[in-house]
Amino acid sequence: MALPDRRTRTLALAHALSAAERGLAVIPLSRGKLPALRSPHRADPAHPPCHGECGRFGHGVHDASADPARVRALFAAAPWATGYGIACGLPPHRLIGVDLDTKPGTDAPASLRALAARHGFAVPETVVVLTPSGGRHLWLTGPPDVSVPNSAGRLAPGIDIRGAGGYLVGPGSRGTRGTYTVAPGTARLRPAPCPPALLDLLLPPPPRPDRAARPPSADGGAALVRFVRTAPEGERNSRLFWAACRAWEQGTGPALAPHLLDAALENGLPEPEARATLASAARSGRTPLETT
Repeated sequence: MALPDRRTRTLALAHALSAAERGLAVIPLSRGKLPALRSPHRADPAHPPCHGECGRFGHGVHDASADPARVRALFAAAPWATGYGIACGLPPHRLIGVDLDTKPGTDAPASLRALAARHGFAVPETVVVLTPSGGRHLWLTGPPDVSVPNSAGRLAPGIDIRGAGGYLVGPGSRGTRGTYTVAPGTARLRPAPCPPALLDLLLPPPPRPDRAARPPSADGGAALVRFVRTAPEGERNSRLFWAACRAWEQGTGPALAPHLLDAALENGLPEPEARATLASAARSGRTPLETT
């Protein structure tokens, strides 16, 4: 693996330490925006889900820390890191990232403004990070008693949410397409509290006893579980969400959810992220999904 030049490595660590000084828990990232340290259990698929209890590095956001000594140790173990990720959902800030993407045919900023007008909230002034591809990350904070799930395009096309179990690429990080930077005029700001009306949209509602649970069919339930268990990296969360929605639509959600969770964990999806995705699917899957 080719190492980045010394200046790039030094800047990545310096930016990560600066974020840690503000109480943000960080991990080293590779140039591809993925955690730089691979799982120590990747050669042992039978190993039970581990969130760092083994004491080794390589557990994604579960490695994240604001302790300078640990941050230095993480980067020393990943000298190829060119950036850092900021874990969302952790105290004291409990960051929620609103990722406004630049996918063809979508206008994520306009979609967010339309949501704000429709649901009666204002998008607050807050820290904004500009991505090399032309997107932007809005930093918000959440209350201590809620866990916002990750989602991709559920709120509106082109809007992804980074919550518990997710991370944001920190400003100063260098990826394959360039460097992440703080938008002019927002560096002095603190992450703003998430507007209550927006927070309501991000959280799944409490379960409703509006449909009697049915046991999953022998073939259909097994197929959904297999679909989740065999998901390639990069599709694990989306496959789990899709399968869980199908289960809820069929009335088998309560019975099948534990099996879907086990399949996701066996495939390496972090437990907080998997549980948040299942909760989100419970909301979306009780009625047929609408397209806009």
